[in-house]
Amino acid sequence: MKKLIKKIAIKDEVAELRREMAELKRESNARIKGLESKVKSKSEEIETKKKDIERLKANLQKKDRTIEENKKDLSRMKKENSTKIEALESKVKDMTKELGKKEEDLQTPKKLLDQREVELKRLREEVEYKNQQLASKDMEMESYKKVTEERIFQLEAKVKELEGKIGELSATS
Repeated sequence: MKKLIKKIAIKDEVAELRREMAELKRESNARIKGLESKVKSKSEEIETKKKDIERLKANLQKKDRTIEENKKDLSRMKKENSTKIEALESKVKDMTKELGKKEEDLQTPKKLLDQREVELKRLREEVEYKNQQLASKDMEMESYKKVTEERIFQLEAKVKELEGKIGELSATS
């Protein structure tokens, strides 16, 4: 009986162990399924993040290329502008030289013009003075003419008077 009790006890223990094992299996399967679900979800999350990273990487590469193109364009534009600025500065320098030469060339005619203007002013003043003198002489001549005409008139009157006297004398003689 002891053996039977031992066998039953062992069977009970085995059954108990099997039940515990079955329960542990269920629990571990549930945990495994939970972990698998978490792993799958994390895996999907990782894949999504990988795709986002790839997309962001592609965008970053596009932006890097755009930046490089912009840098090249900027560099090219700087060179072009620098060349244009140098050409314009050279042109301005040449024009300034040319203007300086023209100004120098105009200095002699300007001096001559100034001299002529001074001479013209002097001649105008001289002509005005002469005109004043002529006007004065005209007035003097007018005055002299009036005096002379008056004197002629007086002399003619005397001549007539004398003719009248001579005519009387001749008639009386």
